[in-house]
Amino acid sequence: MNTDLKSNRRQLSHERILDAAARAVRKHGYSGVGVADVMKEAGLTHGGFYAHFTSRDALLAAAVEHAGNDSAGFIARRIAARVEGGASPVRALVESYLADIHVSAAEHGCPVAALGSEMPRQADGVRGASRRRVDALIEMARQALPPGSPAHYPFALASSLVGAVQMARALGDLGREMLDATGETLIAQYDRAA
Repeated sequence: MNTDLKSNRRQLSHERILDAAARAVRKHGYSGVGVADVMKEAGLTHGGFYAHFTSRDALLAAAVEHAGNDSAGFIARRIAARVEGGASPVRALVESYLADIHVSAAEHGCPVAALGSEMPRQADGVRGASRRRVDALIEMARQALPPGSPAHYPFALASSLVGAVQMARALGDLGREMLDATGETLIAQYDRAA
């Protein structure tokens, strides 16, 4: 078989595994991710797993990175569209992050909101990957805030966003009302353009 074709097929298989694992880890948590289930979801055999990852923890670390990159890209595109439409960066971040998809479809939402309470109990590699996702969310908040904002604002804004999504998931039908109220409060607190 052509080396380039073989490499391309391997990369496509790897992406399918990461997509399946990223959805699973956000939906079921770290402990709810089984190698056999991920491989089946990716349309591959369980035996092929070790051609891609050295361990389940390596899969989990890669999955949380993949989920985070996917979620960050989705949020960044929503922010850009809102800013282009005239919203301030803070308003755009808050409205994008507190979107219904983060509540109704955890498997497609931010891994920090889905996994936050589980992160400290993971193996070092998984915990490191998880920490990078938290840092990326804080940086996203930092970039959205007006220049000259106090240094602690990005931490407070990011943690408020994550907490709001987690509570909205717990509240079910009342979650949307809570997200709307939280969004208004965060915009009033952090957006000088509000």
